[in-house]
Amino acid sequence: MAKIATTETVPRSTWTGQGLLRDGILIITVSLMAITLWMIFLWVPTEANLGVSQRIFYLHVPTGWLGMLSIVIVAIATALYLKTRNQKWDALAYSAAEFGVIFATIIIVSGAIWAKPIWGVWWTWDAKLTTTLILWFIYVSYLMMRAYGPKGSQGLRYSSVLALIGAIDAPIIYLTTIWWRT
Repeated sequence: MAKIATTETVPRSTWTGQGLLRDGILIITVSLMAITLWMIFLWVPTEANLGVSQRIFYLHVPTGWLGMLSIVIVAIATALYLKTRNQKWDALAYSAAEFGVIFATIIIVSGAIWAKPIWGVWWTWDAKLTTTLILWFIYVSYLMMRAYGPKGSQGLRYSSVLALIGAIDAPIIYLTTIWWRT
């Protein structure tokens, strides 16, 4: 009879300092998020023109910055991967792209939630919105290429090139309000 390998859980009392540090950071983060939500919904006064709908900007704007930052990280990491062929750069690009897709999804959804009461529509084909949606499609394609594309170094090169093409869209998103006054 084959013996099945089991892993025993380590009691909390014997955790290292790293586990305690992680728990402390989690408690601090949850506390700060609770305080932030309280401030957004109860403490901050309601804006006169936009009303309650302006409160979504406390989520939308930081998420937008984090989404664009993750795209920049993807671009730098994929460029370094293509130059050095070091797998750590590819792993960094892949994980940053996953976060970028999550943040871009939140950007698009929170923007639509804000747009409905203000503009009267969920979506308008504004240049900034459209280029953000294009970036979202490119990075979803990047993740799909990683999951379902060719395996090995050829698939990694293809997806890296796709990620660099997507990175070209990030400054376009930023500059759309200057280039096209919609």
